[in-house]
Order: sequence, then structure tokens, then C-alpha cells
Amino acid sequence: MTKVRAAITALGGYVPKFKLTNKVLETIVDTNDEWITSRTGIKERRILKPEEGVGTSYLAIKAVENMVEKFDIDTSDIEMVIVATATPDMPVAATACKVATDIGAKNAFGYDLVAACSSFVYALSTGSKFIESGQYKKVLVVGADMMSSIIDYTDRTTCIIFGDGAGCVLLEPNTEGLGLQDEILRSDGSGREFLKIDAGGSLMPPSQQTIDLNAHYVKQEGRQVFKFAVTNMADVSEQIMKRNNLTSDDVDWLVPHQANLRIIDATSNRMGLDKDKVMINISRYGNTTSGTLPLCLYDYQSQLKKGDNLVLAAFGGGFTWGALYLKWAIDPKN
Repeated sequence: MTKVRAAITALGGYVPKFKLTNKVLETIVDTNDEWITSRTGIKERRILKPEEGVGTSYLAIKAVENMVEKFDIDTSDIEMVIVATATPDMPVAATACKVATDIGAKNAFGYDLVAACSSFVYALSTGSKFIESGQYKKVLVVGADMMSSIIDYTDRTTCIIFGDGAGCVLLEPNTEGLGLQDEILRSDGSGREFLKIDAGGSLMPPSQQTIDLNAHYVKQEGRQVFKFAVTNMADVSEQIMKRNNLTSDDVDWLVPHQANLRIIDATSNRMGLDKDKVMINISRYGNTTSGTLPLCLYDYQSQLKKGDNLVLAAFGGGFTWGALYLKWAIDPKN
């Protein structure tokens, strides 16, 4: 029996218009362009301003609209929508429901998936399982975050890193051996104290006190996060290569989470890859959390060829991390 795999058959992306450069950040917090660039590789990040739009759903919908226009997709054929995000529009009503309705996916159900910066990797894995089950033919996976909504712009340890953006992919069944081949997904709850938002959840519900304490913003212990990320993201990327008998020559592209250029370099070095095989756009967007991987695919799509071997890797709060191995299924003419 021919194995059914979930293949990416269409993709889209979107970033807001406003550019927050390192030079502008120099006027807000005690930092400078050289310091930010040398430690992160980031030059600017995009921020969603109210005059352009509001909420993560706006970014997600824009990314999907981009995909629909380019690939001529009938959204009524979409059966499922997963929105990978750390910044949903609101705590209870899933952002995916609004996205599905607004894009015209009237026959789809949807839900959000939250795994910090690993959200898109987890969501791509999850969506693929629905395709592989044989019950669903078109699953939309969106990675979107409006990180500016949870960043304290007086905290130089976080405000220099994050930006807003979204990307999406459409998954469909493939029997040609293309699509998702393998995955390694991991988590470790002992790391949740190092990267988190203290308030707003059931442990510390919103109150005037939590607002006064600035407890609704992202806080991170940078050294601990870096140490875990640089090791674990490289580990799973190397492991997935070994498990699938892939050499550095076999891997056409590494699609790494765009959190820090040094973490990306450590992962690619462990895999033995030259820099021209590594997707990098961190200098222009910063860390868009759930949006980093699909935005990489979006930016590099013209360089991808049908049958290319891609390794997607991410690390995020939780801690969460993982790597996926997939074969590209879109013909370059698209």
C-alpha cells in the first residue's frame, strides 16, 4: 500500500509595514546597533501599528490572503485550520476560528496551538497527522505572532529581539514520497521559569497588582535560554539526520528558528552545512516566534526545488524544541 504523506502545496507570508530599527531602539533603551547586531544578528523588526491593523488574526489573515492569491486556492475546500501562536487575539475564543471565518473557510474547524517558538513545528506535525489519517485532504497551518503586544519596550533583554509577522502553509496528501518524512519533538517543563509571562493565566490572574508589576510582559533569563537552545536545537537536528541516513550533502536546506544568529550557526555547524544552505532572515524581522519558519519558507520559496530535503528546527519557551525532515513538493514554476 502506498504511504500517504502530508506535503506543503502552497504557502504565504506577511509582515507589518512599520520597521523598528536598532537605531530607533537606541533612543528607547540603553543599547546600540553594534551590540544588538553582534549578539543577535538583528538589524530591524516589523511592528503592527493600530493604524494598519490589530491583533495576531490580522497578520494571519494577511498571510493566508497572500497564499490564496498566489496559488489560486478555493478556501471553501479547506477542512481544518491550525493557528500556531503565543499571542492569540484573546485567551478563550481561538484565533483560528476567526481566521477560518474571515478567509472564507466555511467548511473548516480550527483551533490554536501554543508551544512558544516551537509552535509552528508542533503545528506542522499535528496537521500532518490529520492528512496521514486519510480523513482530511486540505489542512491550513498558520504561524503568527504579534509579539509587540507582550513586550516591555523598557526591557532591553527582550525588546531588541522580537517582532511581528506571520506565514502559512497548506498541507495536502502526497503519494510520491514527498512531504513530511520524520520528526523529533521534545519538551522539558523544568525550563519554564527561564522564559515566560508571569501573569494573565490561572496561576496569576490579571489584577491591578499584576499590571503595576509589569507582569504581563515576556521575561527571560537570556543566558539560560541560550544555553538550552544552542544545545537542544542542534541535538535534534543532528539526530534527525542520523536517523534518516542523511549526510550534509543530502540536506538541501536548514530552516532554523530565527531567535539568534549564534544559535543558528551552532545548529548548522553541527549538521555540517555550509552557510548557503541555511535560511536566514533574522536581520530583517527579528524573532517573530511562531512566524519564523513559515516566513523563511516564504522568503526562500523561489530557491526551493521539488524533492529538496529540508530540516526545520526550533526551540522555545516551555522548554519546547524539535526538528522535522520533509521533502519539498512545490514545483519551482509556482
